[in-house]
Amino acid sequence: MIDPRLQTLRVLAERGTVTAAAEALHLTPSTVSQQLRQLARDLGVELLQAQGRRVRLTPAARTVLRHADVLHAQWEEARAELAEHREGTSGQVRFCSVSSALAALVAPAAAILRREHPRLTVHMSERESDDAAHLLLARRADIAVFIPSAHTPAPGDTRFGQWPLLAEPQDLLVPAGHHLAAAGTARLADAAGEPWIGSPDRSDQHQLMLASCSAAGFAPQIVHEAYEWFAVSALVAHGFGVGLVPRLAPLPPDDGTVRVPLRGEVVPVRRIVTCVRRGSERQPPIAHGLAALKDAARTIGGDQHRDERR
Repeated sequence: MIDPRLQTLRVLAERGTVTAAAEALHLTPSTVSQQLRQLARDLGVELLQAQGRRVRLTPAARTVLRHADVLHAQWEEARAELAEHREGTSGQVRFCSVSSALAALVAPAAAILRREHPRLTVHMSERESDDAAHLLLARRADIAVFIPSAHTPAPGDTRFGQWPLLAEPQDLLVPAGHHLAAAGTARLADAAGEPWIGSPDRSDQHQLMLASCSAAGFAPQIVHEAYEWFAVSALVAHGFGVGLVPRLAPLPPDDGTVRVPLRGEVVPVRRIVTCVRRGSERQPPIAHGLAALKDAARTIGGDQHRDERR
């Protein structure tokens, strides 16, 4: 109902290049370029300026985007109001999520939806946090679950609605038999002299580790790097170092490692949030999806509090 070329401009602004925008929209780069040239011609203003391999949005383009964001939010709200004239809940809700939250939050939420709203189709996809914004804007996802970072939508981004889901503690991962496992808990500073396993390709996790160790008074000596949690646990199990792992991160059973809960002034916590296109949260499929996510998060939060009291 809204000029699709405005959507193309919004995705380009998010992705930065014509090629990336085309990939997100399932279009060819030439189609994206043609749409934006036609839009600029129809509006009578210059929208893009070449800047190396990227393009720079002109002040006129920023003005168009500001109004386009309002139009799209209003249309999402209109769809929510129109849904009130239909009986029952049907349609589709599409989740995208980081892997650990997909397993611990999204899958249980989808099970709730399957049980309580059998006419609702659910689709889930594992994606990195950095993908959330463009997947929502390109309408390839309706609900995103991610770890906030410099590359995810800011809390005040008017294109989206965001809500906190869970504060997930980090555990210290040590080899079985390690002296820090004996007491059942540890302070982060207790591991200052240990070799560390880092995960620089997981930018949010790596930055949290560096910042937390700095707050605890030391810089971790990173001797090995790994991305997948099973690889991190394997390196730790064989005595090559210690690491931080999120409480929800799945590890192989009986893998030769011990999760040690942290205590004291510095307890690293990873924030998990959910995000939708602004105005879409009252559309029944999305509203039910958000409610199911929050139910799943409350269950996990209750379990964490019980574990901490033990």
